Amino acid sequence: MEKIIIYQVLPRLFGNNNRTCEPNGDRNTNGCGLLNDFTPRALEQIRMLGTTHIWYTGVIEHATQSDYSMFGIPSDHPGVIKGKAGSPYAIRDYYDIDPDLASSVPARMQEFEDLVERTHQAGMKVIIDFVPNHVARQYHSDVAPEGVNDFGAGDNPFHAFNPQNNFYYIPGEALNAQFDMQGYHEYPAKATGNDNFGAWPSKNDWYETVKLNYGVDYQGGRACHFDPIPDTWNKMLHILLYWAAKGIDGFRCDMAEMVPVEFWEWAIAKVKEAHPELIFIAEVYNPGEYRNYIHRGGFDYLYDKVGLYDTLRAVTCGNANATSITECWQKIDDIRDHMLNFLENHDEQRLASAFFAGDAEKGMAPLVVSACMGRNPMMIYFGQELGERGMDAEGFSGRDGRTTIFDYWSVTKIRHWRNNGRFDNRKLTPTEVSLQQFYSRVLNLCNQEEALRDGEFYDLMYANPRTEHFNPARHYAFLRRSAHELILVVVNFSDEDNTIEVNIPAHVFEYFGLKEQDKIKAQGLLTNDPFVISFSTKAPAEVCVPAHGARMLKMTF
Repeated sequence: MEKIIIYQVLPRLFGNNNRTCEPNGDRNTNGCGLLNDFTPRALEQIRMLGTTHIWYTGVIEHATQSDYSMFGIPSDHPGVIKGKAGSPYAIRDYYDIDPDLASSVPARMQEFEDLVERTHQAGMKVIIDFVPNHVARQYHSDVAPEGVNDFGAGDNPFHAFNPQNNFYYIPGEALNAQFDMQGYHEYPAKATGNDNFGAWPSKNDWYETVKLNYGVDYQGGRACHFDPIPDTWNKMLHILLYWAAKGIDGFRCDMAEMVPVEFWEWAIAKVKEAHPELIFIAEVYNPGEYRNYIHRGGFDYLYDKVGLYDTLRAVTCGNANATSITECWQKIDDIRDHMLNFLENHDEQRLASAFFAGDAEKGMAPLVVSACMGRNPMMIYFGQELGERGMDAEGFSGRDGRTTIFDYWSVTKIRHWRNNGRFDNRKLTPTEVSLQQFYSRVLNLCNQEEALRDGEFYDLMYANPRTEHFNPARHYAFLRRSAHELILVVVNFSDEDNTIEVNIPAHVFEYFGLKEQDKIKAQGLLTNDPFVISFSTKAPAEVCVPAHGARMLKMTF
């Protein structure tokens, strides 16, 4: 059994060597990373972080302000594109690779297939986006397999809703956005991707996208029309099978909860008939729907955003007590193995940004909790392991603590790490090297140690009220247990080094069938040094834990 460790990366940014990016600059000015920048050397370095899966974000063709008409790819209207590069989630052609990422545009699909093969040869699996809820305003596939019709090609636009339409319409009205669309014309207007069923989207809407129709009449009491199978269902199943046949290993499904669970129940089962090992990850934010999308929809994993992510962010920033971590996992204990943990992704602010923790080292404590408390997958976002701050004002994406997904740009710390493909650490600071080594150590331990990979979890917080040497507001402690080993994990969210005393309750010895020991030898997994601690009910285990850090002590029985 393998614990999944996902490295999310935007190829557009990863390989870009441009050091002098200009806000709102085009591709020629600011440069762009390529699929071929993921060389065997680059993939080896990513694998060394402990990565088992790479999520290549934004590889499918999306709307952009760059002109590829010379290659037979129609130009997109700039009035319905966010940023010069465009959003990876405004899909222009579900059957094509984004030409921005190609060394040779005519060979772009072959370059992607070669990347899949290189990734597999490096010992990792490939995840790509599946964007089911919406498409770019000017969706058109110029490379779709023979017999495949475009979305909207057979629609009746005089109907606001028709179960067999691919889009929702506002009959009799033209699209009239609340901002300058630079002469873009759409009649009749189509509903916007974030469930805006009017003709007047704002800058804050997903105005660059059109909502897809899965047979739900949102303006007619949300009545569902799933028999006969809606046309959109069949088209989306074909797309899933098309990419699965390319040898990928999983889909991260964008805003999955905005698509009816009945579709997922139908489609995932059919895909897995042909590709049983392929995994599906859902972006779902409503806890009330978690079990529905797992047990009925068939998803393997769901984002744990409003649970563990939000909780760890609050604890890290001093806005919640560490005891809230216990409350968090208890709410989803029955499905905990299906939750995907993370501290960063393309939607969230960087840990080191001024909008979050303000210091990358403050992310070390929550990393240990997020990565090591369960058997479920863990994901990091490229540059997180180097302390990337995301504090550039790139263009459409302003200075907001996020790394842009809309603009041509380069990520400074990634550029320094790559050092033109050498990955020799010469351009990294000692602090960045140290942080990267910490991430690598933690993430590799997740699969090297059986107790962390698939062992049992035991929360110790109930036995540790506030004392002189244990502060439940800033300290968190738990155990992971395999057949012959036990790992004590003690985490310090405070700004100071602490000597922490952890009570081990009698139930631990009963539950795991262990004998109490006044003194036991333990191996420090993060620092590889020996410890001697009490492991009994008579005296607490005393552990010195650095500020914003953790100790992981392995005992053998």
